Order: sequence, then C-alpha cells, then structure tokens
Amino acid sequence: MLRIATWQVVAILALVVAAALLVVPSFLAAPTLASLERNLPSWLPARPIVLGLDLQGGAHLLMEVDKASLAKAQVDQLRDDVRGKLREAKIPLTGGIGVAPRGVIVRIADAAERAKAAELLQGLNQRIGGTIAGATDHLLDIADADGAIRLTLTDAAINDKVRRAVGQSIEVLNRRLNASGTKETNVQRQGADRVLIEVPGLQDTTKLKQLVGTTAKLEFRLVADANTPPNEQETLKQQQGGEIPVEKRVMVAGEDLTDAQPGFDGRSGEPDVNFRFNLRGGQRFGQVTSDNVGRPFAIVLDNVVISAPRILGPITGGSGQITGNFTVEQADNLAVLLRAGALPAKLTTVEERTVGPGLGQDSIDAGKRAALVGGLLVVVYMLTTYGTFGVFADLALGVHILFIFASMALLGATLTLPGIAGIVFTIGMAVDSNVLIYERIREENHMGRSVISSLEAGYNRAFATIIDSNVTMFVAALILYLFGSGAVRGFAVSLGLGILTSVITAVTMTRMMIALWYRRNRPQTLPI
Repeated sequence: MLRIATWQVVAILALVVAAALLVVPSFLAAPTLASLERNLPSWLPARPIVLGLDLQGGAHLLMEVDKASLAKAQVDQLRDDVRGKLREAKIPLTGGIGVAPRGVIVRIADAAERAKAAELLQGLNQRIGGTIAGATDHLLDIADADGAIRLTLTDAAINDKVRRAVGQSIEVLNRRLNASGTKETNVQRQGADRVLIEVPGLQDTTKLKQLVGTTAKLEFRLVADANTPPNEQETLKQQQGGEIPVEKRVMVAGEDLTDAQPGFDGRSGEPDVNFRFNLRGGQRFGQVTSDNVGRPFAIVLDNVVISAPRILGPITGGSGQITGNFTVEQADNLAVLLRAGALPAKLTTVEERTVGPGLGQDSIDAGKRAALVGGLLVVVYMLTTYGTFGVFADLALGVHILFIFASMALLGATLTLPGIAGIVFTIGMAVDSNVLIYERIREENHMGRSVISSLEAGYNRAFATIIDSNVTMFVAALILYLFGSGAVRGFAVSLGLGILTSVITAVTMTRMMIALWYRRNRPQTLPI
C-alpha cells in the first residue's frame, strides 16, 4: 500500500492540473474567454460551466400546437384508412374519395355497395380512450346522404389528438434539446395546447427556433408518373427550387428510423445524412425499391422534396443516405432532428423572449456561503480529530470539489441551485471514506500492530465498505437521473459526480499523501 511509483505520483498530479485547467475558463471574462477559444485547438475544450435559468436567465419560448395541420394529418390518415378498408372489401369507388376540412367524402353510386361500405366503415369509428370505462365519445360522425358517405372528425377526437400531440411534443423536444440530461432545459405543458420551453444561458434563439419549429416529418414517396390518378398525387416544392408531383401514399415513414448520423458522400464529398431503419422499415424499404426499379423515389421532409434519386436497384440493407446540398451544420442539425423523431404537429411561436435570472446573484451568494460554511466545518472537524491525516483529507476534499466542477465543464452540464445543493451535500459525504479508513487504522494500531501494518490494513480492509456505501448512494443518484427531469436531474448529476470523485480522492489522493509522508518521516507512532 505504501509503495507508490513515481509515475503514479506524476499521473495523479497531472490529473489535478488538467482539472484545474478545465475550471479556469469559468473564471475568465467573456472577451478573454473568446480569445482563448479562438487560439486553442478545436479538440481542447475551453468552455465555462453554464449557470442555470434560475441563476443567469436564458431563452423563453411559448409554442402552440397548430390545430389546422393536426386536423389535416388526421384527415389524411382517415382517407388512407378508408381507402384500405374499401380495397380489402373490393368495393369500387365510382366517385373517388374527397377531402373536407374535417373529414372525407366517399362517393359510391350503387346504393347496395354504398350501404355495404357504410357498415364496413363503422369499424373505423372507435371510442376515444379505447374500451376503458367511461369512454363514450367517438372519433367520427358518419352520415350517408346524397349518394355519399361523409366521415367527419368529432370535436372530442380533435381535442384528444391535440392533448396527445402536446405530450408527444414534450418528449421529442426533450430528446432534441437535452439528449444527455445535463443541460437542464425545461420543457413543459402550458394549458391545453401549448408547450413552454426554457433554455438556460441562451440569448440567441435563432438555432433554438430551428430545432423546435421544424416538424422533421420524414417520408419516402414515389414520384408520380403518367399512370398515377390525379386524386392520388400532389405537387410539392423542391429544396433546390421548382416543384415536382409525388404520390400521396407514403411508402416508408420516418418513424421507422432507428438512427441518423451526419457524414460525407463518398462520391461528391458533400455533407449528407446516413440513416438506418428498424426491421419493419428495412423490409418495407427493400420491398418498395425492389418493386419500383427505375422510378424516382422522393425523400420528403416537412412536405418539401429534399431529393428524388432514381431507384437503380433493390436496397435491402435497411440503410441509406440523404443528400441535398447541405452544409456541415445543416447535416448535423438534420441528423439530430431525425434521431429525436418527428413532432406530431407543427408548433408555432406564441411568445419569445430572453429572461433574466429568477434567483440570480443572491442565490449564487447563498450557495457559496453554504458551501464555504459546510466545507469549513468539515475541515475543522477533520483537523481536530485526525491531526496530520486530517490535513491530507482536507486537501483531498479540495481536489474532490475541483474534480466535480471540472467534470461539469467537460460534460457541458448546467449548474443550478439544486446542483449547488448536491455539491454541498457531497462535501459532507466526501470525507466519509477517509473516516472509515482512519478509524480502521486506529483500531489496527490499538490492537498492537506496527505503523506500517496498521496503515496497510486500514486501507485494505476499509476498501470494500467504502465501495458498498458509495454504490448504494450512486444507485439512488442514477434513479433520480433516469426518472427525474429538470432540477431533479441537475441534483442527480452533481450528486453522482460527487460520489465518483469522492471515492477517487479519498482512496487515491490520501493514499499517495500518506505514502509520501511515511517515506519521508518514518514515524514510530501514528498522529491520530
């Protein structure tokens, strides 16, 4: 235990220096930091710890679900469902399927066939909420008059769709804006059809609105040809300019994507996005490309055709690429959007502003005072109880706090008031491992062992207890991180980092300092 190589000492000191360098940018003025970022290589991080919305303010967006686009999507889905039902029953559509603002109109000249179709389409009129008790509202109003069957979405159906769209939008936006869970972006429901988004430290909302306002609804459709009926096609804009007719039928949907990563085209060298389907999407994509060799296949994002390459052969690998004269940033943003999934409906900005800190400098000062008082009490206790060994524990405590802030800077984590509380909490926990080790050393020494034997036994026999106690706390922090959100996750991040660094500093740092102390002084008695 007391044999420590020179390279180990150098490695530990280098780690401390690296942590200090990671924390330094947090204390630099903005102009100095900007100059430092320009002069440092791109692989070397030089970013300050980001303060949360409660400490420094940030961006505030209030978004509203576009009911019109949501209703249109429902009508389109209803039209496809009606067409599929009638095709299965082999009922001819003499007048086709018309689209109304809130429903579809099915024209069938033959009265008997129309009656048969009306009975068949009743199967689409499900109860809202399924078969649970109290679910009495239906999705559709179905009427048969004037030689046509009219299927109209009910108000209850629209309201239920809006409610579910808000919930889905919150999940998607959380994945887009806070995939790692360390940014503490706040996304929550506001009323029946609105979503509130708050991003700490952000003053320019341009990129935020691009990420939030893009639906990212990806579809793969065949380009319409001479054999496509007029009512089965629509004209969409192309990203490169102009328009192109495509079939209304979606051959493969973006919801079947499992991954999307930015890359570069192997032939042109231009940025692109490489995607991969799940099993269902891969099989469907392979079937469509096998059945339509030679036809143009349109890649449609939010009703804009990004590109329409010709199918040269079956694509059965379940993956492909999207090209469209992207910049590197555009390809990266598109990959983020596709990975996070499509919003169920378009979100429009109702209110946009930057906000000041909710708690601000008073909270920062209070957090500092709490940390200083807590740290000072711990330092005094360790000094009075363990003497020289207490000094070693206190030095390790300082390194422990340094490692927490360095880890937050490296991860890009956001520091909020709950995060400060987590750090203060870990200050008291950080010396627990040292207390266990030192008390074990005392016991061994009182049993008559020599100094070196007591030190050896203290570290060896306390190690298992240290690991057990800290693992249980880390599991609690992990559960808070996985199932919590916002401020709860911020507390979990600082707590988890504190647990990890406390084990490292207590076991490694104090071991090194005691080993160097013993090697130099060769004491005959322990100072505790």
